[in-house]
Amino acid sequence: MEVYVEYALAENFCMDFFVLFAAKAATKNAAGAGRIALASCAGAVVAVLFPLAGLNGWLAAAVKMLSGGLMCLAAGAFARIRDYVKFSLVFAGLTFALGGALIAIFSLADIEYDAGGGYILSSVPVGIPLFAALAMCVAAKKLASRFVRTTAKCAVICRIYAGQCHITLPAFFDSGNRVYRFGAPVCVISKSGASKLTDISRIKDSVTVHTVAGDKNLPLFTADKVEIDYGKKVITHRGVLFCISDGAMGRAVLHPDLAEAKL
Repeated sequence: MEVYVEYALAENFCMDFFVLFAAKAATKNAAGAGRIALASCAGAVVAVLFPLAGLNGWLAAAVKMLSGGLMCLAAGAFARIRDYVKFSLVFAGLTFALGGALIAIFSLADIEYDAGGGYILSSVPVGIPLFAALAMCVAAKKLASRFVRTTAKCAVICRIYAGQCHITLPAFFDSGNRVYRFGAPVCVISKSGASKLTDISRIKDSVTVHTVAGDKNLPLFTADKVEIDYGKKVITHRGVLFCISDGAMGRAVLHPDLAEAKL
């Protein structure tokens, strides 16, 4: 079977992005699409170069598992090791399930394919239409969320957990908040609220926030988990980033990605 490098890169990128995004959704990971795209690019390059290395047996399996683990590490936002392990296990399970389903479909439809070294090459594209379908679903969800965001804005209660501490605050999703840190969305909390969760004086990380008054460099910390109470249901996000505002805020300002990804 003759396979062009450009086709192989595009196909593997789309397939990796689809599975990584599915793992993100299943584990409620806070990682943004940018991180998943970068990890998918790396995975596509490895997938194309791997057959050229001529590895076989246990060595090939070890390299494949290592590359998959590193790809998950790059794609997700993790506050704890167990979050990474959970993400990786879900990614591996989805990969095996999808691979088995594709082989079954190819065999039943008598479609030419080649399986080896942990990769499947077929005479018909699979990853590209899956990626297109995923993009359409995400776009439709974002569009729909714009119609419900105003209603959800006043009805949300936010419970933020960090270590042994937690606080409960009213919160709203700010559609103008486009702050990200390494691809992960960043929410905003007041200094008085943050002081109940962590020792502000020891925070060394920060993020630049663009405001009407100019750019501000605000302290940044990671909450273990955030529970968003919509009234009829509670959605939990883990490893959520919060920057600390100097202003007096009685409410937490949540990033719109947290609403769009889970509603």
